[in-house]
Amino acid sequence: MLIVFIISILLIILSVAYYSLKYGITPTPSSPDAIRAIIEMIPETTSGNVLELGSGWGSLAIAIARKLPNCHVIAYEISIVPWLVSLIFHKVMKNNNLIILRKDFFKESFEDVSLVICYLYPGAMKKLKDKFEKELTPGTIVISHAFAIPGWTPQFTKKLNDLYATPIYFYKYGSDDLS
Repeated sequence: MLIVFIISILLIILSVAYYSLKYGITPTPSSPDAIRAIIEMIPETTSGNVLELGSGWGSLAIAIARKLPNCHVIAYEISIVPWLVSLIFHKVMKNNNLIILRKDFFKESFEDVSLVICYLYPGAMKKLKDKFEKELTPGTIVISHAFAIPGWTPQFTKKLNDLYATPIYFYKYGSDDLS
């Protein structure tokens, strides 16, 4: 029994390590302070489809679904272990407006989306900038935890009261201040 447990733990660690190396980022959960700040930044008037890109362990996706019960929230996570954990939390929390997908969001359409939330890394943000500019409708809100969209100027930035003064960027696509 102990051997099965040890092998299971090793497989979990290897799986997380594989996807971390493949995609260049580990599945890092958003802190409770970051979740609160992001939720507060979401406009009350948000409707329609909402995307969370790189949803990791699911805590932010669940909070978004709770904040926006009339929206269709789609969370994307490619790494197997965090995706499975987030599915379990989703089933326990019973958020009917949330779908958690194990897909590469770069291959998915961002059309007909009112809000995009992401916690990624600089390379992904650079790649997303091009995808955003091709697919987002003017007026779409983009909230990014920790990493800015290169070449875009946020409407405002909130700094968390943590060790790193982590920034949360708020963008409105198509506004005059974006490049």
